[in-house]
Amino acid sequence: MQIYKISLNDANNFLTKLNCDKSGVKIMSKKTKIHTLFIKNLHVGAANILKQDALSIGADLAVPEGVVVARDKYVDVLLIGTTKHIEILSKKELAQPFGLKELAKNLKDFIKEQNYPTKIMGVLNANEDSFFKNSRFDNSSALIRIEKMIEDGANIIDIGGVSSRPGSIYVGEDEELKRVKDIIDLIYKGKYFEKVEFSIDSYSPKTIEYALNSGFKIVNDITGLENDEVCKLAKKYSAKAIIMHMQNDPQTMQNEPKYENIMLEIDTFFNKRVEKAKSFGIEDLILDVGIGFGKNLEHNLTLIKNLEHFKHFGYELLIGASRKSMINMITPTAIEDRLSGTLAIHLESLRNGASIIRCHDVKEHFQAIKVFEAINQDYK
Repeated sequence: MQIYKISLNDANNFLTKLNCDKSGVKIMSKKTKIHTLFIKNLHVGAANILKQDALSIGADLAVPEGVVVARDKYVDVLLIGTTKHIEILSKKELAQPFGLKELAKNLKDFIKEQNYPTKIMGVLNANEDSFFKNSRFDNSSALIRIEKMIEDGANIIDIGGVSSRPGSIYVGEDEELKRVKDIIDLIYKGKYFEKVEFSIDSYSPKTIEYALNSGFKIVNDITGLENDEVCKLAKKYSAKAIIMHMQNDPQTMQNEPKYENIMLEIDTFFNKRVEKAKSFGIEDLILDVGIGFGKNLEHNLTLIKNLEHFKHFGYELLIGASRKSMINMITPTAIEDRLSGTLAIHLESLRNGASIIRCHDVKEHFQAIKVFEAINQDYK
């Protein structure tokens, strides 16, 4: 007899190939993944009940000192358990007081299995001031760049006419449309939208409508659907909408950004904007935490490490950290030399729940992602 420890990424697949009983595969797979759920401001009475219920089924609840004697009325706790444990608690706590009924209703959202195919979103900028010069193009080279991106493995190509780098100033709707109009026309004429999806990186209704009317299918809005007119256009053209979080605006977003709790604040933001999107009839959404948009290094790292949290909304997660300054903050590097750092961030983001990677270097990402997925595919 021999024994060795393995890492399971797809328990259903592994257990099936192990020739386990079919009815048992579903049950056993729920016991292979551990969840750690941080619960803020839980009533101390609820904490004591939840602690006992968790222990009774083999899970646990980490609580501060003094909970047993109710020293503080509200406490922060950490729930630790498998998918099966959380499922049991989500039913068990429905009959309990002190806010546990509401907690029980939300628990299932954090254990849902959602698997989306990985997509690469290539970046093309029709402006002179985007922070990475190699992403800029003019009309004479745009189609060559697009064809190369498609060949290299891009699933989506994101076209933008204005820079959103820190300190940038918006050029106005007319100038923005002028910058992207010709390339949009070339894409439409060449029917490139039949080969990949095209995204318009804009929050200008004028530019967005022109793009959507010309075969584009995605609105990449750094303001997170702040403008009602953008919502109306997304609904009118049945477009996907990317809701990105940004603190303040590009001119001021990196002026000492502060959060009391960045995870909870962005969660609240997404909740409000998702509800707004739904009120306009927009159902096809993508969420983007906005790496570098009103965040310091610590904020960015926190979001990347805990990205899986935002899967509870039930939508695809996009990450875009391509060659951004956070890499330079970790290891001083020129923009042109940040590909390695970019790949490290993006692969870790895939591990933590992202499925769409927005990047400048499509070919290198395609290869890295294929290798990453091969490593993380369970035994055949």
